[in-house]
Amino acid sequence: MVGGGAEGEERELEAALRPKTLDDFVGQHRVRRQLSLVLEAARMRGRSADHVLLSGPPGLGKTTLAMIIAAEMNAPLRISSGPAIQHAGDLAAILSSLTEGEVLFLDEIHRMSRPAEEMLYMAMEDFRVDIVVGKGAGATSIPLEIPPFTLVGATTRAGLLPGPLRDRFGFTGHLEFYGTDELELVLRRSALLLDMKVNSAGFTQIASRSRGTPRIANRLLRRVRDWALVGGLEQVDARAASAALDMYEVDALGLDRLDRSVLEALCTKFGGGPVGLSTLAIAVGEETETVETVAEPFLVREGLLGRTPRGRIAMPAAWEHLGLTPPPEAPGAAFWTAARPGTAPAGAGPVGDPDALFDA
Repeated sequence: MVGGGAEGEERELEAALRPKTLDDFVGQHRVRRQLSLVLEAARMRGRSADHVLLSGPPGLGKTTLAMIIAAEMNAPLRISSGPAIQHAGDLAAILSSLTEGEVLFLDEIHRMSRPAEEMLYMAMEDFRVDIVVGKGAGATSIPLEIPPFTLVGATTRAGLLPGPLRDRFGFTGHLEFYGTDELELVLRRSALLLDMKVNSAGFTQIASRSRGTPRIANRLLRRVRDWALVGGLEQVDARAASAALDMYEVDALGLDRLDRSVLEALCTKFGGGPVGLSTLAIAVGEETETVETVAEPFLVREGLLGRTPRGRIAMPAAWEHLGLTPPPEAPGAAFWTAARPGTAPAGAGPVGDPDALFDA
C-alpha cells in the first residue's frame, strides 16, 4: 500500500495522472529549473539535448520527467529497462533502430549487464557502436553509425553505476522526497482529474501519510475515493480520509502493518535492541530482504529505527509512536531521558554519550 514501486494495472492509472509539461510538474524545483535550461538551450541550438541521469527513490517522478523531456523536445520516446538488456546485442538492436533526436529512456539503468554498459559508452559519446561478427580469429568488427539521440537513465541506486558511465551524462539530477505542502498540490491536481471532491483538511490528511512520495499519495487518494464511493460520501474531509486510511492500516505517520510489526517486535520482544536483521525478520514473519529494503529505509529516515554495527535499535520516536516507555537498559533510553527531562523510567542511570550507542 505504501511501497514506492508500481506494477500492473497501477501503471495505467498513473499514466492518466502524469503531468505532460515541466510547468505542470509539481515539486523538485531545483531539478526542474536546471532541466528546463538544458532543454531550452538544446532547442535554441537545434540539436538533441545532452544525456540525462535521474536518480532518487522510487515514486518521485523519474519516468514522468523522461516523458516530459521527450514532449518538450517534440521527439519520440523509446522505453526500456536495465534488467531487459542482458546482452550487448539487445542494446545494439535498440540503438540501431533509433531515429534522429529520439529519446531513449532506460529505467533501473544500474542493472544493465557489463557488456551492454561498455557498448553504451561509445554510443553516448561518439554515436556509433561496433558489432562483432564471427568468433575467434575470423571475428570482424563492423562499425555502425547511429543518429544523435538523448539517453535518459533512471536509477534508484546511483552508487552502483560505474564511473565511466556516470561521467558521460551531461546532466545529473537527484530527486528528493516531497514535503506535505507539495504533496497537497499533487493531490489537488489528481483529485481534479479523478473528479473527486476533497476539502483542504482531507488533502492534508492524505499527504501527511504519503511518506513524501507522489506515487504513494496518488495511490492513497484512489483508495480514499473507493472508500467514499462505497460509503456514499460526496465530499471527503479529514475525518473521512483518516477513517479510510485507518481501514487500509496506514497510520498517521504513514506506517503500514509491516512497519509497525518491525517496531513492535523490536520494542516489545527485544527491549529496543540491538538485534540482528535476520532475527528481527523471523520475529515479524518476513524475509530479511523485505525488512531491509521495504520497511527500514522509511523507518530510519523518520528517526524511528537506528542501524548500528551491533544490530537494529529502536529510537525514542518509535517508543513514543507506539505509546511505550523504554526500559532503563534500552539503547534509546538515554535519548528519551535527554529529550524529556523527568520522564526517565525508574532506576534509569545518568544520560551518557548518545554517540556511544552507535560505536561497535
